[in-house]
This record gives sequence, C-alpha cells and structure tokens, in this order.
Amino acid sequence: MLGSLIAKIREDRNMSKTDLAKMTGINVGHLTHIEKGERNPSQKALKSICDALNVPYEPLYYTYEKELTENQRQFNLINNVPYDKIPLITNVESLVPCPAKIPYASLAFRIQDDTMKGSLPRGTLVYLELNAIPEHKEFGLFSYNGTVMVRKLMYKRNKIVLKADNLLVKDFAVTPDDDFYIIGKIHV
Repeated sequence: MLGSLIAKIREDRNMSKTDLAKMTGINVGHLTHIEKGERNPSQKALKSICDALNVPYEPLYYTYEKELTENQRQFNLINNVPYDKIPLITNVESLVPCPAKIPYASLAFRIQDDTMKGSLPRGTLVYLELNAIPEHKEFGLFSYNGTVMVRKLMYKRNKIVLKADNLLVKDFAVTPDDDFYIIGKIHV
C-alpha cells in the first residue's frame, strides 16, 4: 500500500521517478521496487521521499507493511487515503490500554450516536488504525462530503457504499464527485 501511495502522490505532483530519484538520492530502480510494493523503504528513505514530495511523514508511515486487497485495488481506494491530512481531536477523555491484538491502533474513541447501534452501540470503545482501508463489511471512520462518520464499508454493484446499521439512518453510495476520505479502519 505504501508504494502505491508514494506513486500516487508522485503522479499528483507531476513528478517523474527520475525527478524523485534526484531529489532523494535513491536510484530509480529501487524507487520502482518501492512503488510496486516489492520493497519497503527504510525510515530514512521514507523521510527523504516525504520531504521531496512535500508531504508529512506520519500519514505515509501509517501505511507501512499494509497490503491492498484485490477489492481495494479494483475500487482504486488508494485515491481516498489522506496522505496530507490528520484527524482533528477536540476532546481527549483519557488514556486507555491498547490491546496487543490491535497492534496498529493509533487512537481510541467512543461511539457518540446510534448510527451503528446494531453492532457498535453508543458508548462502545473502538480503536482506529489510521490510513488503513477497511475490507468489505468492515467498520471504518470516513470523511464524506465534510462529515466524519463511522460506517461499514461495502462493495455493491461496482460502487462503494457506507452502510449504517440503524435502518433510520441513510446509507451513502460514494460517487467520483464526492469529497471522500478513508480516515482508517475501526477495531472493536
């Protein structure tokens, strides 16, 4: 996933691999292996790549060692990973233990509404793995047209659907015109 994200950012910046190689001191062949996901860059190399691409290090680092599934590739979800944005937290309740079974948890929060009441009732403590793309029917935290929400990610008829458990809450079918970001995968 990291290599695909680096390639996407480089292309977004209209930068060739040769340009990136010159700016980082990493040879083009090694960059090609990184972008194809055949090799992971060292932390020093990743910092150099981030500097050259003018993006923060941590959001890319969160994708280290994560693999894209076939569905995630098919729906081109790498385009919805925010590589230059981080969540704004307005209230920190406390520190909570991080379970060893969720080694990539970045933060924890409590569900604040009844949108997912069938699976995640109000008050449920969940853990967020930043910049991890949920698989089909997995929970995620999303930004959809300016609203942050917890939903299940569904692949339906060649569309991405953000599904609520509560039948009184609207589901959203993501279109190319939507402002859509995958903030991360939710673990319970």
